[in-house]
Amino acid sequence: MNYTKLEYFISRPRLDKFRIATGNSVVKAEQLYHINLRVSRSFYPILHMFELALRNSINENLALYFSNPQWIIHEKDRFMSAPSLGASGYYLKRSVEDAESFVTGKYGSVSAGRIISCQHFGFWTRLFDLLHWRLINGNLIRCFPARPRDVNRRVVSSMLNRIRGFRNRVYHNEPICFSGSHLNFDMVHSIREEIYTILRWMDEDLAIYIQHFDDIDAEIARIQDL
Repeated sequence: MNYTKLEYFISRPRLDKFRIATGNSVVKAEQLYHINLRVSRSFYPILHMFELALRNSINENLALYFSNPQWIIHEKDRFMSAPSLGASGYYLKRSVEDAESFVTGKYGSVSAGRIISCQHFGFWTRLFDLLHWRLINGNLIRCFPARPRDVNRRVVSSMLNRIRGFRNRVYHNEPICFSGSHLNFDMVHSIREEIYTILRWMDEDLAIYIQHFDDIDAEIARIQDL
C-alpha cells in the first residue's frame, strides 16, 4: 500500500509522529510504523497470559478469603457496596452488574466463572487501590509469595497501573516506540521487565513458561534496518 493510502486509512495525525521521527521520509515512516505494529503484536501473548495469570490468582485468593467460590457475585452487595467506595463510583459493583446483564442476555443464567471472564483488566488492578485493599484486609499480597519483603501494595499497584496503561496503548494501536519525542523502545523494555518481575513474584516457573512466547527483542531489532 502506498503512503497516501496508508495516511487515508490510518490517519495523517497518527502517522505524522513516525514521519517526523524519520526525517520526513515517508518510506522510513511506513517502515517504522510497521516495526511499531510488530513490536505491539509481539506483546499480545505476553500481556494475555500475564492478565490471565493475575486474574486467576486473584480469584483463587479471594475465593479462599471469603470462603466462597462465588465471591464475585456475593460480594457485589457487600464489600463492593461499602460507603467508603462512594468516591470510586462503586466501579467494581457496576462492573459486576454490567457483566451480569450481559451474561444473562447471552446465556440466560449467571455463573461466577462467566462474570469473572467478563471483567476487564482494570477491574483486577482496581483491587489494589487503597480503598479496596483495606476492605479485603490486604489479602491479595498473597498472590506474590516470592516478592521481596519490602514490596507492598503501593509498589505492586504502581507497577500494575503502568502495565495497564501500556496494555491500553498496545490494544488501541498507539505508538510504543517513543519516549516523549525521542525514538526509542525504553518504555517497552521497562514494561516488559515489570511484567516479568511480577510474574517471578507470583511463580518463577510461570515467568519461565511465558518467556517461551517472547520474541519482543527480535522485533525491536528491526529498527536497525531503518
